Amino acid sequence: MGKIVYIRMKKYVKTSGTPLLRLRDIALVETFSEAKEKLEKQQIYKVTEKDSNYIVIDGFMVIRHLQESDPSLEIQLIGPNQTIIHVETEKKSMPVWMAAAVWIILFIGSAMTIMNFHYDVSMQEVQQKLHYLLTGKQEKYPLSIQVPYSFGLGIGMLVFFNHWFKKRFNEEPSPLEVEIFKYQQSMKEYIIDKENGLNGPSHRS
Repeated sequence: MGKIVYIRMKKYVKTSGTPLLRLRDIALVETFSEAKEKLEKQQIYKVTEKDSNYIVIDGFMVIRHLQESDPSLEIQLIGPNQTIIHVETEKKSMPVWMAAAVWIILFIGSAMTIMNFHYDVSMQEVQQKLHYLLTGKQEKYPLSIQVPYSFGLGIGMLVFFNHWFKKRFNEEPSPLEVEIFKYQQSMKEYIIDKENGLNGPSHRS
């Protein structure tokens, strides 16, 4: 009977400036203690300049590599069958003036969107009628309603996105975070399907 080795591939790994990917970088390994450390140090893939930003390491490639180094190993693959390697390139920081310009454009765009929405639903007329129902007085600019409404709109957006700069109000993900997660999952599935269609990366040691 061969030496049983349990391997669980990691779904997603980020790397930068590390051309050599070892087994411990892309998978979790469980086996008898005297061989575990040696297996974890096994080189599985070498990142080169020809590789794109995303590399897919297939579990069968890992099994083949390990069994070539030690035919007595009995590999049991558990969980995901592939690991997506994201090779991060050096990012240049955005100039302050550019960040300020983007912030101003987003601010103006958001303000225009809110104002156009209020115009479409006749928000001012609604607030005038609401003020009349509460006070019995006609008021063209019912500030007693408009001011609290404006503050409430801003607070509602903060609660909706569940963030104040880097601080979270609670552990529940915001709808935006859920949509970003769905997008990332779809992107990972696309990368895996695309790489499998190209037969994936070849083994290089």
